[in-house]
Amino acid sequence: MTGIVIMGVAGCGKSSVGAQLAERFGYLFIEGDDHHDQSSIDKMSSGHSLTDADREPWLQRVGEQISGCADPVIVSCSALKRAYRDVIRLSAGRQVLFLHLSAPQSVIADRLQQRTNHFMPPALLTSQFQTLEPLDGDEPGAVIDITQPLEQSINDAGKIVEQYFR
Repeated sequence: MTGIVIMGVAGCGKSSVGAQLAERFGYLFIEGDDHHDQSSIDKMSSGHSLTDADREPWLQRVGEQISGCADPVIVSCSALKRAYRDVIRLSAGRQVLFLHLSAPQSVIADRLQQRTNHFMPPALLTSQFQTLEPLDGDEPGAVIDITQPLEQSINDAGKIVEQYFR
C-alpha cells in the first residue's frame, strides 16, 4: 500500500489537512510530531533549529510508520529537504506521495502567532523557509495552495490523491 506525507513548514496546516483527508478516505492518520525525540522537542522549544543529524532519526521513524501500515496511511511531516524526503522513502520501503502545503511566509507567520500549545516557536519559521526545497520533478507529489479556505485545500489534496491512487 501507499503512504502520503503532508509536508510543509510549521503552521501550514499539515495536521489539519492530513487528519481531515485521512477521515475522508478512511485512511490512518499519523501525527509526525509525535515521533520527535524529547531532546529535539526541547531544542526547538528553546528556539534552536534542528540540524540534519537531529532530524534523521525522526525522519526514519516517520518512514517506518509508513512501512508498518498494511493499509494506506497519511503522515504529517515537514519533509523540508529532498534529502529528508529520501530518508522517508527509503525507510518506508514503498511508494510515498508528498503533498506540499504552501503559502507565503507572511501568511504562515500570522497562523503561527495564533497557534497555542505547540513546541515549535514562531521565531523558527524563517529558518524553515530557508531550509525548504521544493519538490523535484522526479518526486511523486504536488503543491497545494493553502491561502484558500481549509476545505478547498482539503478538496484539492483529495483530487490529487484520487488521481494518483485510483
